[in-house]
Amino acid sequence: MGRPLSTAIVGLGLTEMGKVYGRSASSLAAEAVRKATDDAGLRLSDLDGLLVSSGVTQSLNVGLAQTLALPDLNVLSQVSAFGATAGVMVAQAVQMIEAGAATTIACVFADTPLKPARKAGEAWAGRPRELKGMAGWSAFSGAVNPTVLYAVCARRHMERYGTTSAQLAEIAVAQRAWAALNPLAQMRDPITVDDHQASRWIADPLHLLDCCLVSNGAVAVIVSSAEKSERPVHVWGYGQAHQPRRMHAGSDWGLLTPAGRSGAQAMSMAGISVDDVDVAELYDCYTYTVLVSLEDYGFCAKGEGGPFVADGRLGPGGKLAVNTGGGQLSGYYMWGFTPLSEAVIQARGEGGERQAPSNDVILVSGNGGILEHHSTLVLSPHPGALR
Repeated sequence: MGRPLSTAIVGLGLTEMGKVYGRSASSLAAEAVRKATDDAGLRLSDLDGLLVSSGVTQSLNVGLAQTLALPDLNVLSQVSAFGATAGVMVAQAVQMIEAGAATTIACVFADTPLKPARKAGEAWAGRPRELKGMAGWSAFSGAVNPTVLYAVCARRHMERYGTTSAQLAEIAVAQRAWAALNPLAQMRDPITVDDHQASRWIADPLHLLDCCLVSNGAVAVIVSSAEKSERPVHVWGYGQAHQPRRMHAGSDWGLLTPAGRSGAQAMSMAGISVDDVDVAELYDCYTYTVLVSLEDYGFCAKGEGGPFVADGRLGPGGKLAVNTGGGQLSGYYMWGFTPLSEAVIQARGEGGERQAPSNDVILVSGNGGILEHHSTLVLSPHPGALR
């Protein structure tokens, strides 16, 4: 048996989220790192590592170290695995600290895709690229942005397993109920399944309320020795898995994701099974992402995600606490730092009205590309996981 991991998340910093204009991603990132450092009871000079991640604008880089006037660093890197980046960054920070390469590493994400007088959806407009192979098919067919491609995935699941739009609506409704209890959430007004069904189509079968928010803001966490904190969030396990976008006839693209392999790695390291999970903070760029991730993690069998999410199971008072801050559908969209930040809040017992009844084991997922990249963390307020 391995020795217990001694590394933990010891600080969390969040800026204002949503329509935050007039500030650069670097400015927001610096604020988040300062807040996270203060939250950890540390000084900026205590940092000897910095990992940065930028979203769709790609406007944050290692120059943040100079912005923060950090002293000599042992670790400095820009990390990108799209929406899986947060889990990858925390895992890298843990590995470097455990190996003695650094002692205290800040991991930060910032983005500013929202612009005044510009529609939020324009932030996700496809960028010009060389039209070879499947890229040519995408352009010819109109599948030129993530929403259209996720809609294809959702439609495949519906045709294969009988999943319905009303079942996807249950996910949106549950997460909005959590968001109503979260002062940081952008969207807090309750919604019903009927509201979801009446919301406009974005890409059949996805409605507006199936799709995530667009947000400006930043989130940072500090990873260090658990001994440095009075309220550490222990990293019990981590994993990642990646697969190419196989869109040929007969493929399982969109139906089976790397979450299964990533989750198995993390849970094996943590010494737990999916039955031990109290809270699941799942990447939710779309309602369908939540449904297929629940299946692939093993919360339910493949194809049974639709019935599994029904009847308020995922909302406040339900059998499984999922995306307790409202997630990216109703809370705020900070790539994988949305589920990570809420996991830290839940592990510390600081959720207020939205605090889950049990928080011993928290599963955190990240998803990037079109279900191509996945990261998983297992977090806990308690020490003792074995690797």
